[in-house]
Formats: sequence, C-alpha cells, structure tokens
Amino acid sequence: MTTPLRSATPGGLLLGVLVLLAPSARAEEPASPAPGMSRQILMMQALPPLGASPQARVIRVQFPSGYKTPLHTHEGAGPRYVLKGRLRVEDHGQIRDYGPGDVFWETGSAMTVQSIGGSDAEMVIFEIAPLAQPSAGGH
Repeated sequence: MTTPLRSATPGGLLLGVLVLLAPSARAEEPASPAPGMSRQILMMQALPPLGASPQARVIRVQFPSGYKTPLHTHEGAGPRYVLKGRLRVEDHGQIRDYGPGDVFWETGSAMTVQSIGGSDAEMVIFEIAPLAQPSAGGH
C-alpha cells in the first residue's frame, strides 16, 4: 500500500514520471546537481501485468466546485497528482481526501471523485494501460 506524499513542484512529478516511463531513461542522480536542485521520489508502486504493448497517458482533469463523477473505471491503474482544490476519492471501497501536492495511486477499480473544497479542482492522471485499439469509427 502506498501513502500520499506532498511536493511543492507539480512539474517535478510530471518530469519524474516521464523519466521513469521512458524506455532508455535512467533514474540516477546527476554527478553534480545544480545549486538548489532537489529530487524526491513521491511514489513507487509495482505495476500490474500489462501485456505486450503497454502505453502511458498523461491526462489533465478539471472539476467544477461540487462536481462528483459517476461511478466509473479507467483503463489503467496509476498515480494521480492533485494540482489545486480538494478532491474526495472513493476507490476500491476506501474514501480519502486529497489536496494540492498530494499523490495517490488509483487501483483501476470502480471509483468516484468529488471536488469538495468550495472551489474548482484539478489533477493530473498518469495512466498506464494496454495499448488502445483503434475504434471502429476510424479515429
């Protein structure tokens, strides 16, 4: 089980996840980091089996104040990063609240998300799933 962590730099998480997902990237510290540079692992999680052609998607989602999603699932589990506002997440039977800088793991089970902070909320979904098949409509 993972626990949410906080970060003051939303871009740092995106860069960290993209580095971890890049096939040839190495997650080592630079030999001599720049002054003021820091690196912090916000989450580490084993991935479920994905088959032969996994893909990663990065999706920004904005929630109007008070909005609650219907019960739904995503194609892939993965980390979620809250940029602003407060979100109440019910996932796999557990209910937790998250705010700016929080990172949490979405299991891929049926879930809901609600903006609870009295203002709009925003998060980034890092979704790791089997390669999407083209739809019959030709998209």
